[in-house]
Amino acid sequence: MSNRAVISTPDAPDAIGPYSQAVKVGNTVWLSGQIPLVPGTGELVAGDVAAQATQVFNNLRAVAEAAGCSLDDAVKINISLTDLADFAAVNEVMASFLHEPYPARACVQVAALPRGAAVEIEAVLAL
Repeated sequence: MSNRAVISTPDAPDAIGPYSQAVKVGNTVWLSGQIPLVPGTGELVAGDVAAQATQVFNNLRAVAEAAGCSLDDAVKINISLTDLADFAAVNEVMASFLHEPYPARACVQVAALPRGAAVEIEAVLAL
């Protein structure tokens, strides 16, 4: 595809597998799932799910900015939690990073996430 661009930034964690931080095709950007890793060190953020979700949204914001957009350009967000009891806390963090109108969203509970993270979030942005 000639209009496909890989998005990468040192302001978000390096991929821990065979994938890109994001891929842009035309006016759409697909952000890979982010877990609460600190850019540069790759260490998992210590603390509760709110601290982890904050790091995840900071990572997503950095990738979005590297693609020339912002999280307010999100049209779809997928959230994976290891405990649905964390749903309200993640909602509060998400609301602090995005503005209305909010994107479409799904949230599911999963058995486990990489590195023992409590939350992973991916997004699709439209410019």
